[in-house]
Amino acid sequence: MNFVSPDLSPAYAEMFVLGMTCLVLVVDVFLKDSQRGITYVLSMLTLLGAAAITATSGVVAQELVFSGHFVSDPMGDVLKLVVYATTAVVFLYSRDYLRQNDLFKGEFFMLALFAMLGIMVMISAGSMLSLYLGLELLSLSMYALVAFQRDSAQAAEAAMKYFVLGAIASGCLLYGISLLYGMTGTISLSGISASFSSADQFNIPVLFGLSFVVVGVAFKFGAVPFHSWVPDVYQGAPAPVTLFIASAPKIAAFALAMRLLVDGLGDLQGGWQDMLVALSVLSIVIGNLVAIVQTNIKRMLAYSTISHVGFILLGILTGSQEGYAAAMYYAIAYVVMTTGAFGLIIILSRKGYEAEQLEDFKGLNSRSPWLAGMMLMLVFSMAGIPPFVGFYAKLTVLMGLVEVGLTWLAVLALVFSVVGAFYYLRVVKLMYFDEPQEEGKPEAALDIRVLLSANAALVLLLGLFPDGLMSLCIKVFQ
Repeated sequence: MNFVSPDLSPAYAEMFVLGMTCLVLVVDVFLKDSQRGITYVLSMLTLLGAAAITATSGVVAQELVFSGHFVSDPMGDVLKLVVYATTAVVFLYSRDYLRQNDLFKGEFFMLALFAMLGIMVMISAGSMLSLYLGLELLSLSMYALVAFQRDSAQAAEAAMKYFVLGAIASGCLLYGISLLYGMTGTISLSGISASFSSADQFNIPVLFGLSFVVVGVAFKFGAVPFHSWVPDVYQGAPAPVTLFIASAPKIAAFALAMRLLVDGLGDLQGGWQDMLVALSVLSIVIGNLVAIVQTNIKRMLAYSTISHVGFILLGILTGSQEGYAAAMYYAIAYVVMTTGAFGLIIILSRKGYEAEQLEDFKGLNSRSPWLAGMMLMLVFSMAGIPPFVGFYAKLTVLMGLVEVGLTWLAVLALVFSVVGAFYYLRVVKLMYFDEPQEEGKPEAALDIRVLLSANAALVLLLGLFPDGLMSLCIKVFQ
C-alpha cells in the first residue's frame, strides 16, 4: 500500500500564519514591556510573509484539496490579500494608542493574528466542517479582544454580551448544518450543492435547515434583527479593537455567505433570497434611522455599518455574477472607508480620553484642517456622495438589483441612502461650523499621518477610477 502525501501548497499561507503566531506567542513570553516592539515587528512580518505567499501562489481556477475541505480560488486569494492589508493597517493605527494606554501587549497582536487565521480558513472553506472551525476560531479570538482592556467594566460587559449572543448564533448555525448533513449525507459544500440540484429543493426540513444557516450568516454580518451586539461591542471595546471588528471580519462574513449560500446552497436561491431581502431591507431602514439619534460616534458608525451590511446583502441576493462582484466590491470599499474613520478616531484619542462623542469633532477644522479634510472625504464616501468610492459601490449594487428586476428594492435603498446622508453631514457640520471645545492640535506620528492620508486618497482614487478593482471582482466570479 503506497502512501501519497497530500499537496500542502494551497494552505502554505495558513500554515505560515499559524507557525509565526505560535512563534510570536513564545517570543513574547520572554520580552519585557519595553521590548514589545519586537512583537509588533514580528506580527507585521507575519502579514508581509503571508501576503507574499498568497500573491506568488495564486490560482486561476478553483481547486479542491484536502478531501474537499479546502478550496483554493481567485476570490479567496483576493480576499486574503485584503485581510492582510487591513490587519496591517489596524496594527499601525493602534500602535501609539496602545502604548499611551498601557495596552501595548503581545495578547492584542496574537489574538488579532489568530482571528485573521480564522478568517483565512473561512475564506478557503470547502466544507461545513472547515467553515465552522474557521468561524469559531475567529469568534473566540474576538470575544477575548473585546475584553482585552481588563480594568474596563464597559469592555467586559460588551464582551459578555457578544459571547452569549455569539454562542446562540453559532448554535443556530451548527444546528442548520446538522440538518443539511442529515438530508444530504455530506458536509462538503460541493456535495451539498450536487444533492440539492437533483432533489426536492423546498420541502419543510430543507427550509428549516436553511433558515438556521441564514441566521448564523446574518449574525456574523450584524444584520437586523441580529444586530444588537454591534453597537454595544463597538462602543464598549477599546478603539483599536473596534477598528479591527469593524473591518476584517466583514470580509469573513462576505466569504461565509458566498461559501454557504452560493457555493453550497446556490440551488436553493429561491429560499434564501427572500430571507436576504427581509434582512437587507430591515438593516438599511433601521440602521440609517437609528444612527440619526446617536451622540456617540462609535455607536453611530455601528448603525452605519448595519446599513452598509444591508447593501452587501442586496448584492448577494441578486444571484448573478454581476451582483456577487458588486457585493465584493462594496465589502472591500467599506473596509477601506471604515479603517480610515476609526483610524482618525484613534488619532484624536489620547491617554485616558476616548474621542468617541460627536462633540469631540466640534471645530476640528480650526484645530487641524488636515484631519478635518480626511474625515470629510471619508464621511462623504460613506454617505455615497460622488466622486468617492462609496458612491460607485452603492451604484453597482443598485444596478445589479435593477438588472434582475428588483427595482423596488433599488428605489428603497436609494431613498434610505439619502436619509442616511443626514448623520454623515452632521459630522461635517460639527467639524467646520461649530466652535472647538478644546484647544491644541491633535498629534500623530508621521507614519500614521501618511497612512491616514493614503487611506483617504484611496477612497477618492477608487471612486474616480473604479474600473480596476471592479474588473478584478468580476474576474474572480467568471
